[in-house]
Amino acid sequence: MKKNIMFVVLLLSSVFQTMAVNRLTLGDVTSGKFYGRSMAAVQALADGESYAQLSSDWRRVVKYSFKTGEEVGVLFDVAQAKEDSIELVEGYIMSPDGRQMLIETDNTPIYRHSFTATYYIYNMESGHLRPLSENGAQQTPLFSPDGSKVAFVRDNNIFLVDMANGIEQQVTRDGSRNAVINGIPDWVNEEEFGNDRAMVFTADGRHLVWIRYDETAVKQYSMQLFKGLKPEKKAYADYPGFYTYKYPIAGEDNAKVTVWSYDVVTGKTQQLHVPLDADGYVPRIAMTSDAGKVAVVTLNRHQDCMRIYMASPSSAQSQLVIEERIDKYVRENAYANLVITDRHILLSSDRDGWMHLYLYDLDGRLVRQVEQGDYEVSAVYGYDEKTGNTYYASHERGATEQQVWVARKNGKRQCLTPTAGWNTAVFSADYRYFIRTWSDAATPNVYTLCDNKGKTLKTLIDNQPLIEKRRQYQFGNVELCEITTADGVTLNAWMLKPADFDATRKYPVVMYQYGGPGSQQVKNAWGLGMAGQGALMEQYLCQQGYVCVCVDNRGTGGRGAEFEKCTYQKLGQLEAHDQVEAAVWLGRQSWVDKDRIAIWGWSFGGFNTLMAMSEGRAVFRCGIAIAPPTSWRYYDTIYTERFMRTPQENAEGYNDCPIERAGKLHGALLLCHGMADDNVHFRNTAEYTEALVQADKDFRQLVYTNRNHSIFGGNTRRHLFRQCTDFFGEKLRN
Repeated sequence: MKKNIMFVVLLLSSVFQTMAVNRLTLGDVTSGKFYGRSMAAVQALADGESYAQLSSDWRRVVKYSFKTGEEVGVLFDVAQAKEDSIELVEGYIMSPDGRQMLIETDNTPIYRHSFTATYYIYNMESGHLRPLSENGAQQTPLFSPDGSKVAFVRDNNIFLVDMANGIEQQVTRDGSRNAVINGIPDWVNEEEFGNDRAMVFTADGRHLVWIRYDETAVKQYSMQLFKGLKPEKKAYADYPGFYTYKYPIAGEDNAKVTVWSYDVVTGKTQQLHVPLDADGYVPRIAMTSDAGKVAVVTLNRHQDCMRIYMASPSSAQSQLVIEERIDKYVRENAYANLVITDRHILLSSDRDGWMHLYLYDLDGRLVRQVEQGDYEVSAVYGYDEKTGNTYYASHERGATEQQVWVARKNGKRQCLTPTAGWNTAVFSADYRYFIRTWSDAATPNVYTLCDNKGKTLKTLIDNQPLIEKRRQYQFGNVELCEITTADGVTLNAWMLKPADFDATRKYPVVMYQYGGPGSQQVKNAWGLGMAGQGALMEQYLCQQGYVCVCVDNRGTGGRGAEFEKCTYQKLGQLEAHDQVEAAVWLGRQSWVDKDRIAIWGWSFGGFNTLMAMSEGRAVFRCGIAIAPPTSWRYYDTIYTERFMRTPQENAEGYNDCPIERAGKLHGALLLCHGMADDNVHFRNTAEYTEALVQADKDFRQLVYTNRNHSIFGGNTRRHLFRQCTDFFGEKLRN
């Protein structure tokens, strides 16, 4: 009997020790230990039968069959290249004819999308590898349609390389830092229009067309840089330096944009006559099947009128084909999801209150509305000219769900991914197959190969090892739910409770949110929470005894134009009100300690945190704002004016901000900011802390040397999260 008892005691002791060991650490959260497998750099190939993918060791570009998912060839192998050599493949670009490939290496980031790299031309028939250029790193290389030439940008100028003889020709010569940029956007156009290339060839390759940005009149912003560590900037060991660049804040001058063409045969350069307001934008240019035309998309400064012109690179004349005037503002999907096929233009528009698809011919005549209903189209995968089928993703089954659909020419629609959760797709060139990525709040990404009827042909990655690894830890389950405010507004939310949750106890609550226009944090998807990875940071907090909650306030996406645009010209007011209302609702739950509720967020989420903590109701014990905008007067023109117009037009809206609300702050506050944040400048925190000091409000502040908006590098992210969790532990203690 004693032996049996001793055995049980030892067994239980072993179990408890295992449970204690298998608890998350902040190192687990920030190290990538719980990253799942993914499919890196997948590109559908022109044959319609296959796709390319970068190998996990970054040394090969492999060809796979869309029909079987099996490897059918190696397009590039570092070990097999002739004539020249590289160590790693950081990206690749296939030529249109599939005979050559641009291999990217030595990538050096600039801003969110842009980077310089060294590119090599690889001939797949001969196996020869040679530099694209030996005169310095390049940006955004682009093959001509016949693969005979490659255009790229270096030092704000455009260059052209002839693939037959390797001769490099300079197309523009007026490019100059902080003055004129050719073929790539300036900071604000890159950041807010989401692209890093601003040039195209015509369909016959005869002309190269690009956007020129004259930012001479744009005011500069300087960030002080120090020696620092990880990486160490040795040039600043004795004296600090500065990074200075053009950054237009709300109401100030933008770069002047014009559209230009270059005749590859004659060398003639000319400006195209595209009607545009003096302070207007060109968010996109695109090649068309007509060699005599390129599509140029323009926006007025208020961003409530989008026009699509067909411009002739030879005559320099333009013709308006589509004009889209929208209440309040044109959402980004309209130009980001624009598809131009051989004979049609597929346009996303919320003209009826919901984002839907409209099919036009190339002359701007409306052919039909592709689909309709009280739901949002969220992604566009393409239009099949042969069948008339349109492939897209939508929230038809609710804002927290995303499925892939086909809308047929006869008006009938079919859901290709009926399983609940979040679905995306990469289609083959002929739309016969697609790679489906699926997840839900409990399941990491699963990659499957499907045909265009939705039938699963093969599972490529199931991430079962990650699922098994997570089972060894004390994790709670994410619950999707709805919260109804006292105003009668229903908000989507998710909750995460400790694995050993006891409904008879009262728990402190940590509310994470972002809340910015068109965003979604509440999804039946895997990448939830502050650190993604299946709400991994929130799982860590739950193991410390918190309940974690995330609420999508008014202004967020997936629920139609009225819900998203109701915050127009008053950013932060309704958003913060909704977060406070959610906290009040939580405080009424029997298992919540209403006196121990915290809120935190990053970027717009940091702004929303500060607005909510100074909304007027003392519902938050504490809060953490990471890299927060504190006055929209300090943020860039394109983003801010899209939602607020200019300060000159909307002074009242701009005046309601965290700085002006500083005297109303309630609760303990931790502010965190990187000093080299090129997006939300450290200025925001510097001015806000001064307002807090003068209002005699206590706060804590963390400043990270040389760190940008993401605040990472070396041990930085782990340090940041430890300060945050220690702050919660101190302030939410009974």
